[in-house]
Amino acid sequence: MNRSAQEILEDARRLPATEFNWLLGEMLQQSNDPANEQLAAAEADAAWDAEIKRRLNEIDSGAVRMIPGEEVLARMDARLKARREQVARQR
Repeated sequence: MNRSAQEILEDARRLPATEFNWLLGEMLQQSNDPANEQLAAAEADAAWDAEIKRRLNEIDSGAVRMIPGEEVLARMDARLKARREQVARQR
């Protein structure tokens, strides 16, 4: 049976201060371990690779429609202008 993090924390709080501080230091050192950071970076890279492949598949299959950058910028400008006008009317 696995113990919950809450149960482990409650047990850790019952430790003498020196042992609690040692445990805390070990946990912090583990979280700052470059190997853990590399693993997290590798997982993030893999997730981005999967997302890129998914989006490319959507484009290639025609499931999504590409919008030219100029059109996107024009839409954004129009929305910003409308929002500014709305805020100005509320003042």
